[in-house]
Amino acid sequence: MKKFKFNIHGNNYNVEINDVERNTANVEVNGTCYIVELEHEVKKIKTPTLTRSAVKSQKDMPKMASATFKINCPLPGTIVSVLVSEGAEVDVGDALVIYEAMKMENKVLAEKKGIVRNIQVKAGDSILQEQLLLEIY
Repeated sequence: MKKFKFNIHGNNYNVEINDVERNTANVEVNGTCYIVELEHEVKKIKTPTLTRSAVKSQKDMPKMASATFKINCPLPGTIVSVLVSEGAEVDVGDALVIYEAMKMENKVLAEKKGIVRNIQVKAGDSILQEQLLLEIY
């Protein structure tokens, strides 16, 4: 329902559009109802309404302490060196792998404290973007 105020030739009109169906509208002007025929059909808006699910609280989240954290390569390139070995303890920010991409050497850093397991690459390997390099437990 939409409300409008019009001033036509000095006269004030309060107009409410109650319902529109195809080319017919149910309109109320200063309290009096009218059925009005429109020149062309009013198109309904087809934009969907997006709704998000409720955010889970911290207590509802599963414990991630023992979960595996996968380290993937951000860009395609070639492995220059692997700086850690399986079983090594790493802290956040420790360098794990050096790789060459776009003629530059880049370091892959640990994003989680843990123990290195399942190293998938070695020096000289060609790697693709998002390829698994290693896992941290």
